[in-house]
Amino acid sequence: MADLKSPLQEFWPEPLLAKAAAIKLVALDVDGIMSDGKIYFSASGDELKGFNILDGLGLKHIMAAGITVAVITGRSSPLTEKRMNDLKIPHLMQGREDKKIALQELVSTLNIAPEHIAYMGDDLPDLPAIRYAGLGITVPNGYWLVQEYADYCTRASGGNGAVRELCDLLLTAGGHLNTTLAPYLEP
Repeated sequence: MADLKSPLQEFWPEPLLAKAAAIKLVALDVDGIMSDGKIYFSASGDELKGFNILDGLGLKHIMAAGITVAVITGRSSPLTEKRMNDLKIPHLMQGREDKKIALQELVSTLNIAPEHIAYMGDDLPDLPAIRYAGLGITVPNGYWLVQEYADYCTRASGGNGAVRELCDLLLTAGGHLNTTLAPYLEP
């Protein structure tokens, strides 16, 4: 099998790849990252959210490669809990307005240094966590100040494959992309 490369690799400079290669924990916001940031309500008041299926498979791939995944969100939602359970995300912290403190609590429990953490968020409550993490990621539909401080802004917007882009970055940097994709290319 030929060496596979993401077409986005041209946007990943060596310093970014070096930071990504050290990541052991990925922490994600939900609204605006795993979803498009919109909250929909039915006529009966039920909350609806859309999650991108590409992101879900990407998360499964990085977990299989040994990267721990956590979700830290300011809102509490049974939909988020269901999706994270479906994906077998081991760490879900809901109703956490101070994302940095939540992240610090998590890494203290897991004994992971900040330089081994990637945090992906899109708005001001995420900014302290992005600045704390060794690798801060945001999306093009995120708030401008968050984009200014992040190490990388994905090409895909939140809820539209941005998490999968981060997963491919991590798999590439860690040397796992070919191994991950090989089963899908078998005859």
